[in-house]
Amino acid sequence: MKALNSILIGAKEYLPLIEGGKGISISTGKTTGAWAATGGIGTFSAVNADTYDANGNFIPPEYKGKTRSERQKELIQMSIKGGIEQAKIAYETAMGKGRIHMNVLWEMGGCEEILHGVLDKVQNLVEGVTCGAGMPYKVAEICAKYKSHYLPIVSSARAFRALWKRSYHKVPEWLGGVVYEDPWLAGGHNGLTNSENPLEPQSPYNRVKQLRSLMQDLGLGMVPIIMAGGVWCLSEWQDWIDNPELGPIAFQFGTRPLLTQESPLSDEWKKRLLTLKDGDVMLNKFSPTGFYSSAVLNPFLKDLVGRSERQVVYATKMTDLLKAEYLIGVRQRSVYMTPGDRAKISQWEQIGFTEPMRTPDGTLVFVTPDQAKQIHQDQVDCMGCLSACGFSNWAQNKEGTTGHKADPRSFCIQKSLQDISHGGSIDANLMFAGHQAYRFATDPFYDNGNIPTVAELVEGITAGC
Repeated sequence: MKALNSILIGAKEYLPLIEGGKGISISTGKTTGAWAATGGIGTFSAVNADTYDANGNFIPPEYKGKTRSERQKELIQMSIKGGIEQAKIAYETAMGKGRIHMNVLWEMGGCEEILHGVLDKVQNLVEGVTCGAGMPYKVAEICAKYKSHYLPIVSSARAFRALWKRSYHKVPEWLGGVVYEDPWLAGGHNGLTNSENPLEPQSPYNRVKQLRSLMQDLGLGMVPIIMAGGVWCLSEWQDWIDNPELGPIAFQFGTRPLLTQESPLSDEWKKRLLTLKDGDVMLNKFSPTGFYSSAVLNPFLKDLVGRSERQVVYATKMTDLLKAEYLIGVRQRSVYMTPGDRAKISQWEQIGFTEPMRTPDGTLVFVTPDQAKQIHQDQVDCMGCLSACGFSNWAQNKEGTTGHKADPRSFCIQKSLQDISHGGSIDANLMFAGHQAYRFATDPFYDNGNIPTVAELVEGITAGC
């Protein structure tokens, strides 16, 4: 295997291996510091990061506000406190080695305020900020203020060009790298656009080559590109190393660090990862962000698939096509649909899916009474974790709403990720994972259920494992 070349960020060199930041509460100060201690770059998630009491016990988030806006203010303050705590833990764990980054989602609620709040207190500890899930125009300006590098997460040269023209050209000296995240292979939220087919993956090499060509034209030929999504063994990426078409390259690992001793995942979750098969991770569009995302096809995700399949188009007035009557709601108002769809509803009702719920798209989905009650309660309990939420119709604006109906085909992502990351059911919650996760089951590195330390994993990766 080719020897790895260090990458230069600022005036320092680092092992070109990066831990991908994963929220909520998956990439912590402990995992980040352990990764940085190997000489690489560790990344903790500042997306609603955990806080602890004097004894080191996790403090579950508790909201007292009566309105969504009030609860969002509480969430932001908890996130700032958590981000500061995780940065300090990472710094202490790294023992002066490697580099510590912080990851945020641009579309998370209060992102700018959280960035300012964390960096204002720990700018001497956090040397870089990675940011995706949206178009983070302002992250460059914020990072420059605190003398921290910014590393945007993009999925195309086109996206980076837009960011550069609008904002990044003003502070190029603080651009620490560009993370290319493959939208077909990465876990979590993905950057697929409407012009790209989710069922037709494109070559990451050609897309990264286009990105490098653009960066060279902009005078950024020596700024590292970080390949993220689908990276498992470096022996499979030999043609990327020392390649003049790609320039300085680093590799980000998001899925493999899930199975380490330092990883906070529950034992049940780790065991499940060791049993996954090819195809068990699904690219879907159920996230309330509106983005595609990749997660394990567990009962939770299967329920969302089924919910959308139990869906019919309706109208409030009869038409030549929509002429079958159906009574809905307490007042038994008449709506109309095709005779074929009306027959499907009768079948769904016979097996318990008796509650119709309106969607923003002029359709009805059918769920059980208990599901309807829980969906409604989750929408009411919204704490504004996103800048705009399709599930609850919350938006971070004066009106406090997206202007659309709440969408029962989605779910409360904050509730689900908080639960699974703190020992909740791996069947009843969203379980993010990259599409290579099935390789845990067959990779000799994990034989007999072996779960390495972060240091052992990085040593194995550098050896080509």
